[in-house]
Amino acid sequence: MNQAVQFVLLIIAINVTYVSLTTIRFILMIKGLREFASVLSVVEVFVYIMGLSIILSNLNSYWNIAAYCIGYGMGVYLGSIIEERLALGYITAEVIVDSINNSLPEILRKSGFGVTSWIGEGRDGHRLVMLVLAKRKYQKELLKIIDNSCPNSFVVFEEPKHFRGGFWASRLGHK
Repeated sequence: MNQAVQFVLLIIAINVTYVSLTTIRFILMIKGLREFASVLSVVEVFVYIMGLSIILSNLNSYWNIAAYCIGYGMGVYLGSIIEERLALGYITAEVIVDSINNSLPEILRKSGFGVTSWIGEGRDGHRLVMLVLAKRKYQKELLKIIDNSCPNSFVVFEEPKHFRGGFWASRLGHK
């Protein structure tokens, strides 16, 4: 492989690494994990300075500039995949079911999820409304249980930043 191609690949690799680290650091900060974000930022800035010095020294080629841009885009994509796999934090699901005589709250509780339920009023009558709190990594499992029990349910997911008390006060290490 010739030296120019190796250089372009190096630029892409540096930028993929830098932007992926930036994405992960940003998510860590949002999730309140400041210590991890601070440590990661040291590595991130090192990679950034190394990459930037290489690029600024070699602006004589459009291939190098294109490699920087391509690496940036690939880094955003890879960073989002890594963040999704890490699935840090918690989600709340508001679940609305069209039948108030439903076993879904008990099924969810037996699966380890915290559930608060009440009867609501919808356009076509009474509805069972549930608020479910879970670790983000269990979101797909939660949705699968809901879909298997009530495929026509209405589900809205949100990410709470802070919570205290209730079912989760003693179960933070579980679903």
